[in-house]
Amino acid sequence: MYRAQTGDLVLQALLKLSNLIDSIIEKIGGILNWLVIATIAVGFYNVIARYIGRFIGMKLSSNGLIELQWYLFSILFCLGFAYILKHGANVRVDFLYANWNEKRKALVDFIGTVTLLIPFCLIGIWVTINPVLLSWGLLPDGTWGTWEVSSDADGLPRAPIKTMVIVAFVLLLLQSISQAIKYFAILMGYSQVARALKAETEENIPFE
Repeated sequence: MYRAQTGDLVLQALLKLSNLIDSIIEKIGGILNWLVIATIAVGFYNVIARYIGRFIGMKLSSNGLIELQWYLFSILFCLGFAYILKHGANVRVDFLYANWNEKRKALVDFIGTVTLLIPFCLIGIWVTINPVLLSWGLLPDGTWGTWEVSSDADGLPRAPIKTMVIVAFVLLLLQSISQAIKYFAILMGYSQVARALKAETEENIPFE
């Protein structure tokens, strides 16, 4: 009896951790809404400036603004991974999965998350750290030099955008852990978690 109560307390603590991670990812999803607007605005300006500039014979845009456009798009792409996972908007070949009961779905998702997704995130972080540090200016002797900058005239620094790859993997790892906790809770009979998870996956993605 004591062990059952202890296990229940541990699971409750894990669910609180899952809720904390979910709230962080949800806030990031809200930020992505504004990044979409910023990306469209910069892209719109670059197109208009290019045509008007040709017409009046002036350079109204720059390589920096052009690179900013794809930097913003890259940030959207990287930060969106965890949010998409939270809302179950990732592509599924679910002609079998869709007809399974909640516990069977949770079992498959739990195994896949723990054995595939979480290790993939850890490997991604591991193999990305060194290239990102080199981009920030880490030299072979352990000292620091100048950070990597675009080879194009008026280009932007490369190091910050490369760092977003690590950020993407870290956020995806956190959300993977959150999802694994929820799947495990469903397997342990927490039906309310299954209902909440189902409601989440049926929501519309705000920045679609």
